[in-house]
Amino acid sequence: MRIEKCFFCSSTIYPGHGIQFVRNDCKIFKFCRSKCHRAFKKKKNPRKTRWTKAFRKASGKELTVDQAFEFEKRRNTPVKYSRELWEKTVDAMKRIEEIQQKRKAQHIIKRLQKGVEDRKKADRKLVEKNMHVLKSPAAKLSRKGQQLMEIEEESDFEEEKAVMEVEVEDEDEE
Repeated sequence: MRIEKCFFCSSTIYPGHGIQFVRNDCKIFKFCRSKCHRAFKKKKNPRKTRWTKAFRKASGKELTVDQAFEFEKRRNTPVKYSRELWEKTVDAMKRIEEIQQKRKAQHIIKRLQKGVEDRKKADRKLVEKNMHVLKSPAAKLSRKGQQLMEIEEESDFEEEKAVMEVEVEDEDEE
């Protein structure tokens, strides 16, 4: 079973699906759905159409350069059937798929890391620009110190008042 790739969006086309367009110079274009066929007829550029794989690869959103992609290339040379070769190929395909998944995950993490760094830079720039709005930590400490002093003074005043009341009561008893 030969699985083709869509000329416009690069998605897979299974046998019995899709549309085939043959130009006058015998160049064959295969499309997975009418959306791709319409876009091709309108002479849209797949690298500028945001939903295509070509756009994602051109803009760096998907992994493009990797040795694992070499295994997916189409080879038109027939190979004599060998059971051992077939089993090795299937095992290799599984291993290659694992490697590709790991590399794609690393690529995504690396892309997201750049966004985090950009946001941190923007936040720093915003803080530096609006520094006058922020209050310095020293001012906060001095304000807390003043509040503590006021509380201590109030408590001292209340203690003195209580002591004076006790002295007045003692004098009244005598």
